[in-house]
Amino acid sequence: MTAANYFELLATDGDARTGRLTTPHGPVRTPAFMPVGTAGAMKGMHWREVRDAGTDIVLGNTYHLMLRPGAERIAALGGLQKFTGWNGPVLTDSGGFQVMSLAQLRKVDERAVTFRSHIDGLALELSPERAVEVQLLLGSDISMQLDECVRLPAERGDIERAMRLSLRWAERSKRAFAAAPEGCMLFGIAQGGDIPELRQSSARGLVEIGFHGYAIGGLAVGEPQAVMLAMIEEVAPILPQDRPRYLMGVGTPEDMIEAVARGIDMFDCVMPTRNGRHGVAFTRFGQINLRNARHADDPRPLDEESPWPSTRSYSRAYLHHLVKSGETLGAMLLSEINIAYYQQLTQDIRCAIAQGAFADFREQTRAQWAKGDIAPR
Repeated sequence: MTAANYFELLATDGDARTGRLTTPHGPVRTPAFMPVGTAGAMKGMHWREVRDAGTDIVLGNTYHLMLRPGAERIAALGGLQKFTGWNGPVLTDSGGFQVMSLAQLRKVDERAVTFRSHIDGLALELSPERAVEVQLLLGSDISMQLDECVRLPAERGDIERAMRLSLRWAERSKRAFAAAPEGCMLFGIAQGGDIPELRQSSARGLVEIGFHGYAIGGLAVGEPQAVMLAMIEEVAPILPQDRPRYLMGVGTPEDMIEAVARGIDMFDCVMPTRNGRHGVAFTRFGQINLRNARHADDPRPLDEESPWPSTRSYSRAYLHHLVKSGETLGAMLLSEINIAYYQQLTQDIRCAIAQGAFADFREQTRAQWAKGDIAPR
């Protein structure tokens, strides 16, 4: 293992783990959920609310930030933390997924992916070296290698070609990262679609190269949960015990708790804020759709026992009114409520693992979700 280690494993309970990741901008408690601030902002939330909710680290998107306002501009303005006002750790993705899903007229070859911006059609190129350069300009605490993500379902030949290319790009990414400031990290990304032997081969190849941490990519793209969990089970045992493991783009609270049970340490997803903008709240009762008429005359809060003030202070009737009226405040309140729930869930998971009680916590939490929301009034 040739990369320095900034991760401390504090406790395990079965395959579930809790630890601490030390970054240049502060510690990250794991398991950790990273809210997604795609373009340098958390949709519908102020950074202080993100921090107050218990967030240690957020995610920024290389593709969007390199297009607007530009990595060089952000660097000249002091990096993402100074530019945005978020003073904590930041992980940036490599931009590869967005190039594959958003860019126009993209072309992938051994050297790089070339594409046209979805904003103005400008022709651009993203190589492993440029992806690392952009992330270092942004001031990322944790950078990701450039990879090619194939949407599932896909032919085995396409999955294997992309996985092999991603491994070669991983080597180039690591070489490009050699000049990074001390304490900054680079994670490799295991690919291989839904084919166990390809996932295993990818993971072994990354471990041989040696990274600060390891991600599992190419999941949470529409495949059944059972497939996602099966692929985690193929990859996690291969990864070093003393390095953080990041499941990219995941997910629902149930996805997270099941992935933690299989040894995953880090998550990111747009779901808390996206669902909040569409009138859906995450609570210990499961997902609650505030558009439903059952809430129109209900003076009770979403959860009177929640530690987050907005969850226990605003009535369901008022939240329903805001959502149905299209008021911005509704999206703002539900976004912060959702981020707070995700962070409370990860905090409770960490405590349960530390106490050797994760299995009981997992069972009780799933039972509460299955029970559903409180009865209508």
